[in-house]
Amino acid sequence: MNVKAIDAAGLTKTFASRGTQVRAVRGLDLQVHPGELVAFLGPNGAGKSTSLRLLTTLLKPSEGVATVSGYDIRTDPAAVRGRIGYIGQLNSAGHNQRVRDEVVMQGRFYGLPRARAAQRAEALLETLELGRVSKRMVSSLSGGQRRRLDIAMGLVHAPPLLFLDEPSTGLDPQSRANLWRHILKLRDEFETTVFMTTHYLDEADEFAERVLVMDHGRVIADDTPAGLKSTLIGDRVTLEFGSAQEATNALPRLRGYASGNGREGPTRRDTRVELPVPDAARRLPELILELARDGAAPWSAETRRPTLDDVFFGLTGRTLRESGTVGDTGETAEPREEAE
Repeated sequence: MNVKAIDAAGLTKTFASRGTQVRAVRGLDLQVHPGELVAFLGPNGAGKSTSLRLLTTLLKPSEGVATVSGYDIRTDPAAVRGRIGYIGQLNSAGHNQRVRDEVVMQGRFYGLPRARAAQRAEALLETLELGRVSKRMVSSLSGGQRRRLDIAMGLVHAPPLLFLDEPSTGLDPQSRANLWRHILKLRDEFETTVFMTTHYLDEADEFAERVLVMDHGRVIADDTPAGLKSTLIGDRVTLEFGSAQEATNALPRLRGYASGNGREGPTRRDTRVELPVPDAARRLPELILELARDGAAPWSAETRRPTLDDVFFGLTGRTLRESGTVGDTGETAEPREEAE
């Protein structure tokens, strides 16, 4: 029997805030299979980090059920914790401790014999290119090195499932790329399932096999990056006309062209018109020829593949940047937990 890495049904978390009940997570249904790399997207306060804290047993659910690596988060939280790695948004290593000692100690906390903990620490530090700094104090490390140390600490007990909460927030582009190189290498080496939250949509687009979008405590989309972009947005064509009047005159023809793909019609901004067109690069010449026959040929044309930010805008009516989340370190503060 193939045990799911995560299997949740109706998972809900309610907090008490100023005399009212606030539902941070609203009936989360989620299944993640072993070996998947899943990205969890959404603005601050959407419920992503709260969902991770529920699945990692750091919070108790108000309603619903879930198993992680085959163990119930309510009735067997110790077994869940022994089979997951959790990398939170803040650095977890003690600043006044030595790098190697922190990884070994983390292994000992998980019950590894001293020799095995030391062996795992050495292997991970070398894999994550931290061997040369293993005897240094944690406080002397760069931001990228500290993040890689967090990952070593999360993987020292060889968990089958790794939770990453904003793993690359605050890192420069080079450090982010280096961090992801190590994450993917470790995933291939240890066949680890990875479940992550991120505000960097390029990371989710490039590395995730599956993307979930959460807003207001609910998952509102779940598909591959390509599937989300194709189904919800589609390719875009932008046409530049000689005047706003010419652009307006072309709209009836373009509406008829766009209506065939079942998506929204064209939108005009001054002399430019944008519309969704499936397989835009191939169909653009056909579109221009049709316009030319009607005497409405554009001055220029370009195609654009959709991004995950386009998907997010289509689902929520705002971009992730507009929601004030890019570069933030975490979700908005949670209200006080309700009495259980």
